[in-house]
Amino acid sequence: MVGVGRALASVGSLLVLWLLLLGAAPLAAETPFLTVASTTSTEDSGLLADLLPRFRAVSGIEVRVVAVGTGQALRVARAGDADLLLVHDRPSEEAFVAEGYGIERVSVMANDFVVVGPTTDPAGIRGMGDVAQAFARIAEHEAIFVSRGDDSGTHKAELRQWRHAGIDPTPASGTWYRELGRGMGGTLNTAAAMQAYSLADRGTWLAFLNRAGLDLLVEGDPRLQNPYSAIVVDPERHPHVKAALAQRLVDWLVSEPGQAAIGAFQVGGERLFVPRAELAPGP
Repeated sequence: MVGVGRALASVGSLLVLWLLLLGAAPLAAETPFLTVASTTSTEDSGLLADLLPRFRAVSGIEVRVVAVGTGQALRVARAGDADLLLVHDRPSEEAFVAEGYGIERVSVMANDFVVVGPTTDPAGIRGMGDVAQAFARIAEHEAIFVSRGDDSGTHKAELRQWRHAGIDPTPASGTWYRELGRGMGGTLNTAAAMQAYSLADRGTWLAFLNRAGLDLLVEGDPRLQNPYSAIVVDPERHPHVKAALAQRLVDWLVSEPGQAAIGAFQVGGERLFVPRAELAPGP
């Protein structure tokens, strides 16, 4: 009988342990999370990997990132498959809000675009201060230019530079103008392999390690400014979105600790993003 009693006690203990584990499982599953549709530049540069653990530490909220081009990020949010946008194409952002998909466009930070290309610089654009003139010279020399070609914020910015130069490069697609349909990191890898010119955001360029044969050639033109915005998806359009959690991330990003973290983020001793507090009003 003693043995039976011990056996029943053991079974009872196991049952209690099992019930405790069952009770603990939902606690782990209840960790709040939100989904952010963001540009590849914030991912490729390493910025989000630095910021999001800081936010989780103070909020307890997990952030899941869908890193795609700005155009694709906007489509994801329009479909209600993200709670928050972090993107960098102001005309598209303003249209998103005007169409009733987003609550408000909030400026978060900025960096700028740069033109990179072969160290040999066959088009002779090194040091030029006018990006439109640099693009015109690349076209004139039919020097290889690789475009992201992915409807991202960087791709949209590149197309604006061609328009400023009065050039439509699409008829040259597949010859000197190569459209890749890839993110910024992949595009820079292709530029390095092909010894080609490209437009890149400064953050990803600074974080890019495979620079063999590539140099930063053109920078500083005001047309190359690159502001980033956060937009909470409007729950009136998609009632299931986690607008309250998304707003908490936006509030943290523009708070003093969030802005300090953005301003402190560096790669190789260089700051990649400028906090909004240092920007001119209305970027």
